[in-house]
Order: sequence, then structure tokens, then C-alpha cells
Amino acid sequence: MKKTQVAAAPVPDRRRELLDTAAEVFAAHGYNATTVRQIADTAGMLAGSLYYHFDSKESMVDEILSTFLDELWQGYDAVLAAGLGPRETIEALVTESFREIDRHRAAVAIYQKESRQLAAQPRFAYLTESQRKFEQAWLGTLQRGVAERVFRADLDVRLAYRFLRDTVWVAASWYRPGGLHSPEEIARQYLSMVLDGIAVRDT
Repeated sequence: MKKTQVAAAPVPDRRRELLDTAAEVFAAHGYNATTVRQIADTAGMLAGSLYYHFDSKESMVDEILSTFLDELWQGYDAVLAAGLGPRETIEALVTESFREIDRHRAAVAIYQKESRQLAAQPRFAYLTESQRKFEQAWLGTLQRGVAERVFRADLDVRLAYRFLRDTVWVAASWYRPGGLHSPEEIARQYLSMVLDGIAVRDT
């Protein structure tokens, strides 16, 4: 009797490699301009072989973004649950953000460029919810800092939130993993400038 052959499941490591390749291509060329053939060519395989792992480029960008956000929120939720003071919470959120840029630089770039357009599709509704949670976490911490007199009473918390958000996440445009400074070292420098300023203080 002839045995029925069962197709082997895609190898997880190979799937991860393909997602990393796709993320770099999406980040470089944009989601709309990227084709499955481009991703396959960059990965050194036929486009038909890529469909063995993913049914569409939409599935690829979905997994790239959802994986990044799941890890980001694991870190953020741990920080927010730690019972830290407002300044310490900001410091921890900034540090966690740079760690995520280190782990998912291309995904961060895709999120920045494409999230508004993708969020209009039901499949990507989680992008809007994540943005709402993100804003709530940062604004809430800044408001708490003002109320507890850790931050200046005249601080415009929404402006401060936008400044912090953009100052941190724009780093994905130039940061390269394995560079001269670790994510933690970059976070310390950023925090020193944001929280303490860059001018020499009178003694």
C-alpha cells in the first residue's frame, strides 16, 4: 500500500528569515511599491516558493507589525505595572523603545510610514488600538508627573508627548543594530538631553 506523503510544515527559522527580508524591502521601498517578486528575489528564491510560506504580502506585513507590537507591549506593560515614579517610568519607556528599535528597526520604519494607510483595513484595526494605548501611556505618565510636581507645572503635556515620541522613534531612520552604542546607551543620552537639557548649568 502506498503511503500518503504529508507536506512538511514551513521551517520556523526560514519563515523568520523571510519576514526579516520582507521587512527590509518594505522599509526601503514602501508597502504599496513592493511586490512579492521583489521580496523573493532579495531572499534568493522564486516567487512561487515564497507563497509556500505566506499567502500574500499583506500577510507578511501583518505578521511583521503584529510581532513588533506584541513585543513592544510586553515591555511597556511591564514598565507600567512596575509602580515606578513618573520620571522613572519615562526613562524606562524610552529605554524599552530603543530596545525595540534595536530588535525591529525595519518594522518600526514600516509602522511609521504605513500604519495610517493600513489601519483603514479591518485586518489592521489593531494598529489604531495600539496607537491609542501608546498615547494614553505616555500622556498619562506626563500628566502624573505634573500632578506630583516631578515635571514643571507649565509643561504642555501633549506637546511634550509628541516631542518625546518623535525624538525617540525617528531614530529608526539612522540606527543600525551592532553599532558603536547599545540601545541602553543611546537611551541614556537621549534622556539626559530631554530631562536635563544640553546647556551647562551655573554652579
